[in-house]
Amino acid sequence: MTVDPTRRTAATASSYDVVVAGGGPSGAAAAAALARAGRTVLLADAATGPPSLGEALPAAARVLLRDLGAGDLPGRHHLPCYAHLSAWGSAELATQDSILDPHGHGWHLDRARFDRELRDHARRSGAEVAEHTVVRPVGRSGGGTWTVELRGRHGSSGREAVRCRWLVDATGRRAGLATAAGARRVVHDRLVALCLTLPAPDGPATDGSTLVEAVPDGWWYTALLPGGRRLLARYTDADLPGARAGGVEPVPGLAGTRHTALRAAAHPWPDDPVVRRAPAHTARLDAVTGDGWTAVGDAAAAFDPLSSQGVLTALFTGLRAGEALHDHLGGDRTALAGYAAELDTVTAVHLRNRHAYYSLEGRWPRHPFWRRRHTAGATRPDGGRASTAPVPLTSPGVPA
Repeated sequence: MTVDPTRRTAATASSYDVVVAGGGPSGAAAAAALARAGRTVLLADAATGPPSLGEALPAAARVLLRDLGAGDLPGRHHLPCYAHLSAWGSAELATQDSILDPHGHGWHLDRARFDRELRDHARRSGAEVAEHTVVRPVGRSGGGTWTVELRGRHGSSGREAVRCRWLVDATGRRAGLATAAGARRVVHDRLVALCLTLPAPDGPATDGSTLVEAVPDGWWYTALLPGGRRLLARYTDADLPGARAGGVEPVPGLAGTRHTALRAAAHPWPDDPVVRRAPAHTARLDAVTGDGWTAVGDAAAAFDPLSSQGVLTALFTGLRAGEALHDHLGGDRTALAGYAAELDTVTAVHLRNRHAYYSLEGRWPRHPFWRRRHTAGATRPDGGRASTAPVPLTSPGVPA
């Protein structure tokens, strides 16, 4: 996409080229890409639901951030991640050091801050940003113009109607706009996460690595967050006993881990632990673009957190959709089909790699969690079988 600054026009109070619903990384990336291309954009962030937890951002994100003109992110408020440790297929730890990554080290993010930084970048790029604003499509005219109701814009409790040529759904896994338009979510598993944040230790917190540890009914993830807190997350299937939080063990099974429990022991236990249960299943819309709308981020495709590619995929889909939509509005009727085909490829790569990586853990083949993943195989987005050749879970520069 070639940025033509002569096409930039100031948005009126009631009319835009594009309204983006959702102010996370995918929505901000789409808004920034469109605004940099000269499109008038409203980025509406509803800020509903619990705040985002800390997440890892792979070093390959540097390429996407540079393409977005946001090469200075993430800054000093996020922790560098220097290594990935895994007890997978064995009780012993294997290490993948960032010194071997051509892009350098990744980061442990303060997600709330990172999301704000991306929205600020979209604003600097020329997008209008409306915080705490809910988008509700009202209808579409015969000429293809949407009428959209905004709730909460400018801090008011009232409702305001604006018009736009196109909608971008960046509302996350619920994909509210896309599913209302008739898209259907294809769900591949029942993975859920039980998450708990531990307070910072009394001494300095210096562990610059992520840790993944397989257990009989799933796997654990832990990493430091900015400020020295630690995130604990247990992943299992929603119908298995370990998916139920509460009781003596707020996150059951921690004592049975070898490496995760050791890292958790360095932190004080909260007096009143609050465990958050969140969906983590792999899912994909059967169509990621339609008549007047396009989906990005988790709304389009949500991948297994084992890949640590959630934020990277959000940036990737937001950027690519923004570029394709700019071209589509400029008259290229193949651009959005190209975006959909690209996401098909990314999804197929993820499913193949996910199957290959889960297959590497063979210690508990009769346990339901692992039996399901060993026998399900990898499937293409169209439901066919995909190649199951063993490959790394992530490929450099390609969201997995």
